[in-house]
Amino acid sequence: MHSGGDGSSTTVVINEPNTGKAAPAHPPPPQVAPSPVKTKPKMRVGVRRGLAVFDFVLRLFAIGAALAATTTMGTTDQTLPFFTQFFQFQASYNDLPAFTFFVVANAIASGYLVLSLPLSIVAIVRPKAVAPRFTLLIFDTIMVALTTAAAGAAAAIVYLAHKGNTSANWIAICQQFDNFCQRISGAVVASFVAAVLFMFLVLLSAAALRRR
Repeated sequence: MHSGGDGSSTTVVINEPNTGKAAPAHPPPPQVAPSPVKTKPKMRVGVRRGLAVFDFVLRLFAIGAALAATTTMGTTDQTLPFFTQFFQFQASYNDLPAFTFFVVANAIASGYLVLSLPLSIVAIVRPKAVAPRFTLLIFDTIMVALTTAAAGAAAAIVYLAHKGNTSANWIAICQQFDNFCQRISGAVVASFVAAVLFMFLVLLSAAALRRR
């Protein structure tokens, strides 16, 4: 406002510049980030139950392999048809400590597998239960070590029976005791199969516990 000398007043109006943009009537709604899709609990339970069923089936196969190794080695005995006045040529598994250990170890593994079946069934019925699965994981790991040691020790004796050792003057006996060597070789193969199945059982138990 400006005052003149004659007492009159002059009003000056200042207009704001027009930017050409109208103020929005309502502010835009805030954008919410989409939440990640969560796995359905029923799907997780189904996977655990599937692993438990597979675990049970593998235990049945492992029982067959361990029992076959035990019975085959434990009943291996061959006597050659010729003999002398002082010697009778006979080969039996209990003549060698490694084979005796083999029979005992696979018998323990067979008994454990039979006793573990109820825990495996509990894992099928209650897939979220941790204690049965953790117990099986511990004992399966022990059985891996036991069966692998037994199969490895017996495999070394089987190799000597087939090939011999010229440095130690150990002759190969499988040309004479052919049936004996075939049976102990089959028992060692069955024991290695049981050891591999135990390894798969350990992996299954670890995978089931990880999903919890």
